[in-house]
Amino acid sequence: MNKVAKRLLVFFIGLPLVIAIVSLHYYNHIALNIVATVVSALAANEFYNMARNRFQMFPKTAVIIFTTALPFIAYNFVLLDMDLSYLTWVLVFDIFAFMGAESLCGQSFENSLEKIAVTILIIFYCGFMITFIPRMCSIKEDSTIFIYLFFILVFMCDSGAWFFGILLGKTTRGFFKASPNKSLVGFAGGIITSMACALLFKFLFPVVFYGPFWKILIVAATTALAAIVGDLIESVFKRSCDVKDSGTLIPGRGGLLDCIDSIILGAPIYYMGIHILYLTAKL
Repeated sequence: MNKVAKRLLVFFIGLPLVIAIVSLHYYNHIALNIVATVVSALAANEFYNMARNRFQMFPKTAVIIFTTALPFIAYNFVLLDMDLSYLTWVLVFDIFAFMGAESLCGQSFENSLEKIAVTILIIFYCGFMITFIPRMCSIKEDSTIFIYLFFILVFMCDSGAWFFGILLGKTTRGFFKASPNKSLVGFAGGIITSMACALLFKFLFPVVFYGPFWKILIVAATTALAAIVGDLIESVFKRSCDVKDSGTLIPGRGGLLDCIDSIILGAPIYYMGIHILYLTAKL
């Protein structure tokens, strides 16, 4: 399967599938939260498998359980209408648990620093960052529209970056050493595509995305930039672990992390933007 076919497959099957899942808004988007929790476990498994090629690790089962606990607990907080800031306490507990385990049960400590550091990274990256999906589901009004916009911004940034990069970006490749085949023109095209989609949403839902145009453009631009960084940092992780793909879960695409890297970093930045510019302003 060539690259064009892969892109078209993601665009015409992946995006509609995500939108369909988001449309099931019952019980604060239970379907989306089940997917997020499962994705967190699979992502932690992939990251663990990459990292163990180079680093000493804690037992895999423990790392995956503590990682997956974060989005699972986040969704339960949403159902119970609890303060989501308590998730930071859960993260601190997870970190303390592994630090305590190494301190109390460790037999040799030459590799303790890397064991703890890589484990915390997995928990944060594959667990805590994904909790921003349940956080979006906690929005009292119009959560479905806000979540629609998030996924469309990320998908369209990726598609726009690929399209403009192929069309116009050949002379601007190699700027980012983490991913030499990516181009500056492609990145600019991805951000512009996301901003165009955001303007369309403002036109379609002016009551939800109220106020001046600059607000929705800032949300779109920062989310797209975060999605681009997410794509690049995944390449950094893979290079550091000396692997080509994060896994083999998705034929023709590599691992799950290869497909959701933009979502992982885009979610907290998007949530921060809408929280400051739209949700808090209503209070």
